[in-house]
Amino acid sequence: MDNKKPHGERALFECAELILPWLDPPELASISSTCKTLYHISKTITARRTSDASRAFENFPIPFINAVDHQPYFYFIYTPSQILPSPSSSTSPQFQRQSWGSSNSMVKPKLNSSCVNTGRPSLESVSLGSEYGEEGYGCDCETCGEAGDGGFDCPCSRLNWGEIMSECGPSCRCGLECPNRLTQREVSVQLKIVRDQRKGWGVHAAQLIRQGQFVCEYAGELLTTKEARRRQHMYDELSSGGRFSSALLVVREHLPSGKACLRINIDATRVGNVARFINHSCDGGNLLTMLMRSSGALLPRLCFFASRDIQEDEELSFSYGDTRLTLNGLHCFCGSPNCFGILPSECT
Repeated sequence: MDNKKPHGERALFECAELILPWLDPPELASISSTCKTLYHISKTITARRTSDASRAFENFPIPFINAVDHQPYFYFIYTPSQILPSPSSSTSPQFQRQSWGSSNSMVKPKLNSSCVNTGRPSLESVSLGSEYGEEGYGCDCETCGEAGDGGFDCPCSRLNWGEIMSECGPSCRCGLECPNRLTQREVSVQLKIVRDQRKGWGVHAAQLIRQGQFVCEYAGELLTTKEARRRQHMYDELSSGGRFSSALLVVREHLPSGKACLRINIDATRVGNVARFINHSCDGGNLLTMLMRSSGALLPRLCFFASRDIQEDEELSFSYGDTRLTLNGLHCFCGSPNCFGILPSECT
């Protein structure tokens, strides 16, 4: 193809705009060295990726800010809510593709609320590891369908500000305007992903976030115990070189009797949302973790709320858990007065 001809350049540009946004960073860097046109298109795509980690899936763009090194952004697949892993991702998650950096506006995903409710179980812990329970619960929001216009009379709209919260879900006839769908309207606060010399990437507030305000959910792939163990073993081998950190979390939910009733693995290592960058704090951080249950869905979602007022530019953090299996684990740089020096970890 003769790039000197206007028609040839136009055709190359149009083709590149369709294909290059699907490439990962090494592929993009490789193709950018072939000619000036592809070099400039690649630079544009990199700038777009840097300006919004969410690929326009959220209400506000979430930029990457890096004054530490030359890494403009972190490459991963974005999902604003929980998803089941595809067959290919179970064996080769690195082969998943998602367009990122296109000049065309992206179509936002449909609402995918999740969860079921009965009883009043409590959240025991949120920590690194991999256990998955298969028990479910019946929904206690059966009268939602008879609520008034917009679902505002729904009895489960009375949120309980504790470790368990309930929201309307797929079995409710109300829409997103219902006040009892607080966590289903995408990220409603402005955030940014900032590079730190020791911690790596972390999430900072880009505005004042008031106490009790919803920040985001922890989105990623929902795994079985077998798959979580396989992946954690692979992640442990990769992290032994000191250049890799996984984002696999387990939520353990227990009934008041103390008997474990539900364990959920959420892996945001390759597929996740902005929450995958939130760092650990040994003092609990400034985020409160809550299980959000929505009527008519199978599993709860892990959501973050501000535990106090969070100032603009302040880093967001929460506790990954308390268990530490070895003194040779990953270093913790949270900087809190009670820092253990080692990140939480669990057997898989």
